[in-house]
Amino acid sequence: MIMATLTFWGAAQQVTGSCHLLETSHGRLLLDCGMFQGEPATEQLNHRSFPFDPRAIDAVVLSHAHLDHSGLLPKLAAEGFSGPVYLTGPSYDLVELMLKDAAFLEMKDTVWENKRLERAGKPLVEPLYTLEDVERLLGQRQALDYEQPTEVLPGVTLRFRQAGHILGAAFVELTVNEGKHPRTLVFSGDLGNRFSPLMQDPQAPPHADMLLLESTYGDRDHRSLNDTLEEFRSILAAAHAKGGNVLIPSFAVGRAQDLIYWLGKFHREGALPQHNVFLDSPMAITATAIYLRHRKHFNHDDAEFDRAIAQGWRAWLPQLTYSETTEDSMALNRVDGGAIIIAGSGMCTGGRIRHHLKYNLWKKDTHVVIAGFQPNGTLGRKLVDGAKRVTILGSEIAVKAHIHTLGGFSAHAGQTQLLQWAKAFPGAKPALHLVHGEPEAMQTLQQRFAETDWQANIAAPGQTVKL
Repeated sequence: MIMATLTFWGAAQQVTGSCHLLETSHGRLLLDCGMFQGEPATEQLNHRSFPFDPRAIDAVVLSHAHLDHSGLLPKLAAEGFSGPVYLTGPSYDLVELMLKDAAFLEMKDTVWENKRLERAGKPLVEPLYTLEDVERLLGQRQALDYEQPTEVLPGVTLRFRQAGHILGAAFVELTVNEGKHPRTLVFSGDLGNRFSPLMQDPQAPPHADMLLLESTYGDRDHRSLNDTLEEFRSILAAAHAKGGNVLIPSFAVGRAQDLIYWLGKFHREGALPQHNVFLDSPMAITATAIYLRHRKHFNHDDAEFDRAIAQGWRAWLPQLTYSETTEDSMALNRVDGGAIIIAGSGMCTGGRIRHHLKYNLWKKDTHVVIAGFQPNGTLGRKLVDGAKRVTILGSEIAVKAHIHTLGGFSAHAGQTQLLQWAKAFPGAKPALHLVHGEPEAMQTLQQRFAETDWQANIAAPGQTVKL
């Protein structure tokens, strides 16, 4: 009898590059096809050949739109994948935004790299993928509602369930009818923080025989939300008193919208002294509009916000200004102080935030608020770790700004939330495999599960397990 198997090809003992291959007697299905992010050596993994034949993949199930889960889909399509990509309705919109932006940046970086290589007399490089590859892939999307059972392979039924991470994020339930008894696989995707101001809480998990559980924060809990908000208020007050700018590197999808919510909340409490809040990211501006279109998926916990947001984001935060063009962004470099600038990227590895850091990081009155996970090797991680000097856009910059880390804004579940969610599985404990985490975080979470007599396997790249 042929048994269904699962092979871990990404986000195995690292956070990014989500990619897991389910094989049954009737076909092959990928759970996510994400981009590797972080140090240059890690990002180089994006250019290697897939460890499977893309032409042999029958379908992809996408947990959510973040690039570390979706970013290699155009490459997959360019190399022969022609099947459907199943995703939720909000993810349908967000993944188009994210992949087109990724292709634009890839082409731009390739042009600059080839100029350097040509001057050195070295062979030129090809982009990871092009906008044409993205367009091809986007034509393969199939949007599904949450809770809508859909046969994605013969004998394999998919349900998306609310993960509470970002708009459209889902954890994946796959029921595989192979052999004498059906088997159920649950893939957590990225589980959300229950204190998210906009997103619904993750749904309780169903019965399962196997669980793939993320472990990004498997070694710690986030700071309490109340403490985080109080520190945020104090940072804004201190920056206002000294006249310095507040720079917030932000992920365009999820974090930027949460920040707008909290700044609007502060405004209504009389605790927002700054008169200018700039959202300096075309991608985040478009994502914010997508969030508005899909606001029925918000948690609706704040009636005042619900009433205001029906009229748009500026009805909630009147100080908000969108910096859409390059000229708009460059003009912010002439703002000596008193502004809040939210700009991408969240890890400070690209985007407009690098320019603002270059112009502000050496000023002692500047405050930099790090509000998201920073992988090893990123500029954001160097700032968090206390670097005194950094190189940005070819210039060495002294770090004299105040660097703050606000862990309570994470869109990921912390350790306790991961444990609580996993322990809510009804019936017998499913076979447990930890994915999406750095080794230390995974080992700590593995130990916590062992304390409850639940043995967790730390997934290794290329490891195959039977369902």
